[in-house]
Amino acid sequence: MSGPSDQPHSPGRVTIGDVARLAGVSIPTVSKAINGRYGVAPATLKRVLSVVDELGYETSIVASSLRRQRTNVLGILVAEFEPFSVELLKGASTASSEKGYELLAYSSLSRGKSAIGWERRSLSRLAGTLIDGAIIVTPTVLAPIESIPVVMIDPHTGQEGSATINSDSFGGAQIATQHLIDLGHRNIAHIRGRGDLISARLREDGYRDALLRAGLQPRPENVRDGGYQFRQSAQATQELLTLTDRPTAIFAANDMSALGAMSAAQELGLTVPRDLSIVGFDDIPEARSSTPPLTTLVQPLQEIGVRAVHMLSDLLEGEDPPQPTYLSARLVVRGSTAPPPDLY
Repeated sequence: MSGPSDQPHSPGRVTIGDVARLAGVSIPTVSKAINGRYGVAPATLKRVLSVVDELGYETSIVASSLRRQRTNVLGILVAEFEPFSVELLKGASTASSEKGYELLAYSSLSRGKSAIGWERRSLSRLAGTLIDGAIIVTPTVLAPIESIPVVMIDPHTGQEGSATINSDSFGGAQIATQHLIDLGHRNIAHIRGRGDLISARLREDGYRDALLRAGLQPRPENVRDGGYQFRQSAQATQELLTLTDRPTAIFAANDMSALGAMSAAQELGLTVPRDLSIVGFDDIPEARSSTPPLTTLVQPLQEIGVRAVHMLSDLLEGEDPPQPTYLSARLVVRGSTAPPPDLY
């Protein structure tokens, strides 16, 4: 008798007919086997499942979920793959492996689609069939999900549920701004993040609070939109640096914005940090390799990914939802900050 892999099968997406043909059984028998129904001899069941496992990862996952009601796969859903989410993925991948899970990274947001509700669309495709639970990075608005456990990282509107993880955006922004004040800066600008994210608003609030505590009045013209994007932040910086009384320092809401600010300053012939000090937030790898290296608030992104997997694993094991988790951000001083020019 030939084994499951001894017979050719047609290229392309595997069908139940392919499984039946290679296993030498009928389609109804395959259906019974992958659904765990009675009436399939042990040897036949073993042969069918062996073929299923050989014919493709997705088919194997679906079949396993039908047999065991679990796929042993965790999903991590992101709006887009960019430095912030990639660092989270590194931590989540390590933790998933240690916990005995496979990890499926998924992004469904593409040009022309509305950003609002992207996570609902993603979950509708994956929940209950391909993944046992999901980690959602920066969800927009999330209706209660009852089909699978969900952990949220940095929700747009704050704590929409107890299974959430965030960094201390307000406290981190205070630390960043205070660092510039301690260096002697008094004219400090802020490039803020996306208006739809509570973390961005908290970072602006922390910046303002630090100024007020130092007896400095925030200047409306010193706050510009960067949208957490390099190019938009570079444009915002050019506008700031053409002011009559231009700022001597900038606190940017994330590292990509800070790197955009650094690029714009250098294009205008300014030297960082001699002419302009810049502080970011996140500590993505690009922050350490920039010229000069970026002073920033270290957001423990990989640790957040690890914590999210542990939290989701606990939920899958039936434990009660945890309280919201906040992780502290710490300042790392590198080469992009110095006293203002008049104090050199």
